[in-house]
Amino acid sequence: MIDPLALLAFVPAALVLNLTPGADMMFCLGQGMRSGPRAAIAGSAGISLGAFVHCFIAGLGLGAVVATAPWAFDVIRWVGVAYLLWLAWQTLRSAGQTGTPVPAKRAFRAGLVVNLTNPKVILFVLAFIPQFVDPKGPVLLQFMVFGAMIALGGFVINGTVGACASGIGARLAKGGRVLDYVASGIFAALAVRLAVLERA
Repeated sequence: MIDPLALLAFVPAALVLNLTPGADMMFCLGQGMRSGPRAAIAGSAGISLGAFVHCFIAGLGLGAVVATAPWAFDVIRWVGVAYLLWLAWQTLRSAGQTGTPVPAKRAFRAGLVVNLTNPKVILFVLAFIPQFVDPKGPVLLQFMVFGAMIALGGFVINGTVGACASGIGARLAKGGRVLDYVASGIFAALAVRLAVLERA
């Protein structure tokens, strides 16, 4: 189904991309610092599911439609900006209430929404994966296989980063509201990045 040589080239390339710090990794970092390893891992799982959904859509050909329609691209982007700002505000409102961490289910949902509303992921999938797809084979199935590899690698790496950040969060928690300010700042910074830098 998939050329072994293409697979051999894809795996290290996908691993390097997963290891590159980005919005997904920063999100898991913020979850881990504020709510501990369970929230970080759940958030990473949500992000990975979102990445897999993007690959499935791209395999169907719908991703190309979204990528070439500026208004659709902007709508998705601004929904993501609004959601990240809402997360930042909610975190800021609960500043000092470190005894009530974000439940894993909520962290998973937040990770999924953050990934699905990041149009850069759509463009990345459309630019990266087709280089390894054999058009003579089942295109959708190949997209799904490559997407599963990216999702799995991202889950392990982002989840590990977030879980390790929980130790830093535990130390910052002694400073009272500092931990919530840091997490809120991360979400706000991601919103700004999505609003400004992603447009370029």
